[in-house]
Amino acid sequence: MKFEVIILGSSSATPIYNRNPTAQVLNINEHLYMVDCGEGSQQQMMRFDIKASRIDCIFISHLHGDHYLGLVGLLSSLHLNGRKKPMNLFGPAPLIEIIEMQLKYSETTLQYPLVFKATNADRPEQIFENNDFTVETIPLLHRIACTGFIFRGKKRTRKLVKERIDELEVPVAYFSAIKAGRDYTAPDGTVYANDSLTIPPPEPKSYAYCSDTIYSAHYFEQIKGATVLYHEATFMNDMLERAKDTYHTTALQAADVAVKTGAERLLIGHFSARYKTLNDLLDEACTVFPDTELAIEGKTFIIDE
Repeated sequence: MKFEVIILGSSSATPIYNRNPTAQVLNINEHLYMVDCGEGSQQQMMRFDIKASRIDCIFISHLHGDHYLGLVGLLSSLHLNGRKKPMNLFGPAPLIEIIEMQLKYSETTLQYPLVFKATNADRPEQIFENNDFTVETIPLLHRIACTGFIFRGKKRTRKLVKERIDELEVPVAYFSAIKAGRDYTAPDGTVYANDSLTIPPPEPKSYAYCSDTIYSAHYFEQIKGATVLYHEATFMNDMLERAKDTYHTTALQAADVAVKTGAERLLIGHFSARYKTLNDLLDEACTVFPDTELAIEGKTFIIDE
């Protein structure tokens, strides 16, 4: 299953030094899903050849401007470009009021349905599901109500061993049942065990997106074992007190989260504008968790393929 994340923005409160505020797009089996939508996200999508018209779900973590101020512009552009299919929007309850107020005073009526589901920052909830994956909210601790999101791929059916299937001349009509784990009974009555005809599927992959939060163990269990963990790393650890005061995390702490939750890989982002270059943040995180990468804008990170 194709499962990847493209970084559109990796800055924190302000766009600076060629870094835009937070925005990401997930490509899951050629369907696009947006996570946060800071200023300039439309320009970033054009820059990196991502078609906004293909996005059918947008997930907003919280109502600090660097995570959603690009949203109304994006919704308006989709309207102007003739969109008709629904857009599913997930975020804090007041978000829909903000959007409706902007549309009201610009005398705009969207020509497509906007389907809104309010998130709850008090407890984890599954908010989306299709044939490929589920999405759960991750309650985080920030200055205002805030959730992360975890995208979990679904377990796939077993894979047929083509050579064995061909050798036994198994009819196509039996394939679905065999993939689901059933044995095969040949016309002569011989029973062939399922594990002689199939191999197990790979374990499902997951992507945990932890936006703005102070370091806290309360969400560790939910994100345990993530294939790829994205975690904010606004400051370096010499600014730990500043991180605590603003309910943010340091690069060192983000790496510690990855260690304690057993993540396979770590992406760090949401960098303070005080950092003109990012190598020091990366180096700091790598002292604790070597498999760390910077969430560089325009870069695609493969979760599954």
